[in-house]
Amino acid sequence: MKKVKRIIALVGVIALLALYVYTLVLAIVGSEQTMNMLITAIVATVVLPTLLWTYSFIYKLLKNNYSEEARENLEKMKKAQHLSEENAAKTGQEEHIAGRNPK
Repeated sequence: MKKVKRIIALVGVIALLALYVYTLVLAIVGSEQTMNMLITAIVATVVLPTLLWTYSFIYKLLKNNYSEEARENLEKMKKAQHLSEENAAKTGQEEHIAGRNPK
């Protein structure tokens, strides 16, 4: 999970730096889009880290939730298998006592 977080953080930093550099280049060149890019960069400074944190938080919640559910299902399957083996053993013993050969 730490490796995934680092990669996500690195992607976010690269995206923000690219926006800042692009805005700076537009300002130096004197483009009409400089103000729009500046506003975009400022909004992205708040929105992008928030979205990345939200995605990692939801991933963590879903991973933990599914892991618990998977463990519970595995335990249920083991119990069911154990019960079916016990029933098969009892049935085999009853058939052996009755003189029938179990399959």
